[in-house]
Amino acid sequence: MSTSAQPWHVIAADQVLADLGSNRERGLSAAAVAQRLASFGPNALTEKQRSGLPALLVAQFRDLLIRILLVAAIIAALVGEPADAMVILVIICLNALIGVVQQYRAESAIAALRHMATPHARALRDGHYCTVPADQLVPGDIAILEAGAVVPADLRLLQAEQLQVDESLLTGESSPAEKDSASLQRVELGVGDRCNMAYRGTTVTRGRGLGVVVATGAATEIGGIAELLGGITLPESPLQQRLATFSQRLAGLILGICLLIFLAGLARGEPWLLMLLTAVSLAVAAIPEALPAVISISLAMGAHRMSRQKALVRSLPAVETLGSVSFICCDKTGTLTLNRMHAEHILTTAGELPAAEFGKGTAPLQRLLGRCLALSNDVRLDGDGAASGDPTEVALFELAASAGFDKAQLECELPRVAEIAFTSERKLMTTAHRDGDTVVVFTKGAAEILIESCTQALGDVGPAPIDRGYWRAAVEQLSEQGYRVLGLASGEVARLPQEQLSELERELTLLGLVALIDPPRPGALEAVRECAGAGITTVMITGDHPGTALAIARRLDIAREGEQVVTGEQLDTLDDADLVDAVTANRVYARVSPAQKIRLVQALQSRGQCVAMTGDGVNDAPALRQANIGVAMGLRGTDVARQAAAMILLDDNFTTIVNAVREGRRIFDNIRKFVKYTMTSNAGEIWTLALAPLLGMPLPLLPIHILWINLVTDGLPGLALTIQPHEGHIMQRPPRPPREGLFTGDMWQYILWLGLLIGAVSLGVQAWALQQGLANWQTMVFTVLTFSQLANVMVLRNERESLFTSGLLQNPALLGAVLLTVLLQLAIVYLPALNAVFHTAPLTGAELGVCLALPLLIVAAVETQKWQARRRAMRR
Repeated sequence: MSTSAQPWHVIAADQVLADLGSNRERGLSAAAVAQRLASFGPNALTEKQRSGLPALLVAQFRDLLIRILLVAAIIAALVGEPADAMVILVIICLNALIGVVQQYRAESAIAALRHMATPHARALRDGHYCTVPADQLVPGDIAILEAGAVVPADLRLLQAEQLQVDESLLTGESSPAEKDSASLQRVELGVGDRCNMAYRGTTVTRGRGLGVVVATGAATEIGGIAELLGGITLPESPLQQRLATFSQRLAGLILGICLLIFLAGLARGEPWLLMLLTAVSLAVAAIPEALPAVISISLAMGAHRMSRQKALVRSLPAVETLGSVSFICCDKTGTLTLNRMHAEHILTTAGELPAAEFGKGTAPLQRLLGRCLALSNDVRLDGDGAASGDPTEVALFELAASAGFDKAQLECELPRVAEIAFTSERKLMTTAHRDGDTVVVFTKGAAEILIESCTQALGDVGPAPIDRGYWRAAVEQLSEQGYRVLGLASGEVARLPQEQLSELERELTLLGLVALIDPPRPGALEAVRECAGAGITTVMITGDHPGTALAIARRLDIAREGEQVVTGEQLDTLDDADLVDAVTANRVYARVSPAQKIRLVQALQSRGQCVAMTGDGVNDAPALRQANIGVAMGLRGTDVARQAAAMILLDDNFTTIVNAVREGRRIFDNIRKFVKYTMTSNAGEIWTLALAPLLGMPLPLLPIHILWINLVTDGLPGLALTIQPHEGHIMQRPPRPPREGLFTGDMWQYILWLGLLIGAVSLGVQAWALQQGLANWQTMVFTVLTFSQLANVMVLRNERESLFTSGLLQNPALLGAVLLTVLLQLAIVYLPALNAVFHTAPLTGAELGVCLALPLLIVAAVETQKWQARRRAMRR
């Protein structure tokens, strides 16, 4: 017996029971349950086996840069530099530990999903209702649903009495879904439109029902999502892709340069051992071994800053990935909107009135309408005066309260004497209240139905025959704008009917219509516009109603003029190739299933886009995992969504995402500045060592000099770059393409020409000192090269802004690191104990003055280049 592929919602309830071999009065027998349990298995999700810690640890050493650093550590140990070797090994181990922790946490999404099932359920077996473990339910079991219960399996409803189910974790719909047992006509309906089904993991908010289990375990809707989630491979972050390319190119370059210098030294007659040590030292120096540490620290500090801005980062690479985001696929409810129904407009015979203006008039119509809003609901007030109950009723209650209609006071004046509860068939709710010798009746509900029950409409001067055509057109117009439209009516009777209370809903007087909507969050419009200015496209993907989705999208400038919403049904008509062609042209998607969300993300990624995906429900988890960066909601999100995501919004606010994007861009800029700085410094060392023999001069540096420069200039100053503030234009430029390497724009040219200039300055002081017969020429070259790199880091910290405009105190940590490095270099030059270790000699005042003055050429050259870049930008 197959269950999962059946379109149960279009099959009559009795036929469903027959197909499943069940009975409405007796349910399943114990023997049938045992047989089906053996056939279908327990009603539980199969957890994907996690990778062991040893396997995760080994995976961290597949990166080429890490392998190069391992070789560098071995070489450093062989040439007598154990301190360098230890530093490199510590960096490697720290990087591996971070990777293992993040990967282990990422694999826990299925585990969270597996524990969402309810522990027990009420099922009919052998003619008696009994409590059974939820994982023992089988297809054909008949289960009871009551308010507050979690649906234990996928059910085809047999009975529904005022039944409402919160399906937001599957559909994203903000309002509870109303349920009934009638069979539906269309097979291809989405989960949110199957009103005769209840799905595992959803919550009953109102009423009671009876349903037959049609799917358990992996065959349920949640089971299908778990299967999608388990089959997704986490994509590499843009930074990981860039570092992989960088490592491959750097390895070949270093080997070639070291071999060239070694052969050039031998050709000049230098001792082969000295040249081997020089080449090996230069290889160690050329490798930016501080890069993994700089990246880890940058990401960790960025994650800390984001947490203070209500964004909790679970995966460190996600911090930088945000800076490359080009598309944000955003859920509507609670992220772009407040997730709270709010009355915006009231329409009466006197015309349309903003909700904020309601209650300011004294006309009988407004008084009667206010009483209806305050009394015709079941809203409860807690000890603090906060309202709770159905979101729509709370919105109406708050509208009445804001206009001065006090529910508690009115209930004393007009006590409720009868009510007709809301049902999904009638779509109306009626309350009757004693008013002296008469009974006043208030009815609210679906506007299109209530209009047909009214014979007149109340105006400022009294009731008049109702113009149903006018009111129908008004309902249609408001609905097209995305509003949920409720009608309000009243009546008056001398006494309550003796038999049928339904007589109270006849010959009513229409008071007006109320247009409700879940409004956009404050600041969301500005955030969407800021994204647009930064080249980031915001896309709304929701399980909500198409009209509501499009209305909010237009308010937030997400949907362009004339653009329409694309539904899940329309997506199913597109093959993958057509979807890839169309995906960047649409901005609003509604009634979308979990599998369709993944298709949308994959289609954008196939177009080379870096995609951020937000979500809160179980239905969002696969797409959160598939996206380049998944963003889960912290306030209303499920554990499954949080575990699948790389970042969690603690305030569920779209504006927080934009702030995180800004932080991600700053972090990548600083990492790129470090690479630019360290490669320029290394290029200066390479030019110095490579050109000296060609110019007929002795080797300007010893291996220990190279290792020292590499340690002090790449260390503290490089780490201080990680906290460099962002530049003013950071959100006025397009995102970097994910496949764009680290060396883009003028970066290669900068490294080559400035490295050559540093080398020329160093060789210039060597030639001058040799010509003057100065014994300290090697110490001078060593010092000039060190100070030139410090000058480089000071002017490099801003790509456009001048050092003289930003000031020395823009980054106090960087200034402190530079000053400390200067002091360390002077200690090597002037302390006798260190002279013997580093083969240096004290410089005279004039010699030191030359070493301090020459690096100013680096400052002048870079500042001139930035000035020219600013002029070109102004002309553009």
